[in-house]
Amino acid sequence: MSIESVISALNNPMRRRILDWLKDRSNFPASLPEHADLDGVCVAYIQEKAGLSQSTISNYMSVLKQAGLVVAERHGQWTFYRRNEDNIQAFINEVEKELLKP
Repeated sequence: MSIESVISALNNPMRRRILDWLKDRSNFPASLPEHADLDGVCVAYIQEKAGLSQSTISNYMSVLKQAGLVVAERHGQWTFYRRNEDNIQAFINEVEKELLKP
């Protein structure tokens, strides 16, 4: 994870909003019963909430994944995304260290 790639990923308001939504699964409709035990949120629910095309959401999620901010897992035909809390905290620590160091 590079600071530059994370800053670039966060430079889009909708990508930041998606990261915020992913903090809590209750921001999305209830999962199908067979998905109740899975971590993350189905990309279809993210697309529905954002009101954007599938290709746009796929691009946004790819950028967030490449930056290390989310983790993707395939389950059958669905892709589920969840925040990568460790990498988010590491980014915050690096920015803090860089900006606040003497």
